[in-house]
Amino acid sequence: MKKIVLTGGGSAGHVTPNIALLPSLRDAGFEVTYIGSYDGIEKRLIGDFEIPYVGISTGKFRRYLDLKNFTDPFRVIKGFSEAKNFLKGYRPDVIFSKGGFVSVPVVRAGASLGIPCIIHESDMTPGLANKICIPVAKKVCCNFPETLQQLPAEKAVLTGSPIRAELAQGNKLAGLNMCGFSANKPVIMVIGGSLGAAAVNKAVRDALSKLLTDFQVVHLCGKDKVDNLLLNTSGYKQFEYVKAELKDLFAMADVVVSRAGANAICELLALKKPNILIPLPAASSRGDQLLNAKSFESQGFSIVINEDDLTTDLLVDKIHELYFSRQTFRSAMNDSGQMDSIKTIMSLIQEVTA
Repeated sequence: MKKIVLTGGGSAGHVTPNIALLPSLRDAGFEVTYIGSYDGIEKRLIGDFEIPYVGISTGKFRRYLDLKNFTDPFRVIKGFSEAKNFLKGYRPDVIFSKGGFVSVPVVRAGASLGIPCIIHESDMTPGLANKICIPVAKKVCCNFPETLQQLPAEKAVLTGSPIRAELAQGNKLAGLNMCGFSANKPVIMVIGGSLGAAAVNKAVRDALSKLLTDFQVVHLCGKDKVDNLLLNTSGYKQFEYVKAELKDLFAMADVVVSRAGANAICELLALKKPNILIPLPAASSRGDQLLNAKSFESQGFSIVINEDDLTTDLLVDKIHELYFSRQTFRSAMNDSGQMDSIKTIMSLIQEVTA
């Protein structure tokens, strides 16, 4: 039996693509072990899948002044040593990394032992952790055609992001029943992310009186972001967060309004959901969502509204524009080369372990 080590963490986006690969890895006969931080989100997410989990020390690489900059390098060195000791004994055939700072000591330790490493970059421009890992990686997977130009040509592969197969197995009727919606009126799904997006939430709620004339709205508004004054609004259903039922909400949705995180938009692409993206502004991030959204817009997958331009009237107008031209967006997504990411990544894994 071949062995693979998965790594990645710090946020759900660095873990869920690894989870999406699990069924195919098991079908191919791989023994899977996960290396993450001692108590990061990756440990909680992987805990549901009966996979051996190895915790290591990790530190963050910052580009700004912080007292932890003086202590975190020692944590990274400790993590490198812990990862190397485990890998030396376990001897996996390959390491697959989804990024995040915990992946750096794992990939670098694996490479030092001659273990082939495949890494995946979600965003348009490689983050610092992956930049450190790219020189020792065998292959670098990416989501956007534009990213290929920033990677070594002999390593770069446009794969898209692995998406959980169950997301495509939703039941529209179950979604409608869950929300108390009618089957005779189209549905807008609004996704603000697990923590919610205040600007998006406000714009959608301010627009409800106009939107509910033509649509029903299901709103994933984030933890503690439910508006109790709107609980009894007909045609409008709020959830802080959903897990297993997400597939049914996707099946029900005709169009989607979302932030532009890489994994979120790759899910929209895989499900061929016409969408409006409202990326996190540069002032609140390193600007990766702006670049992600620009790429999807240029490929004909999305309409983009910058948060600074967001108004009630603009949102309503763009939603109507999206809905009435939705088939054009579906056609563009259907022709994308980023659709079968799991198959492409599995072929790379098989190639380096042959």
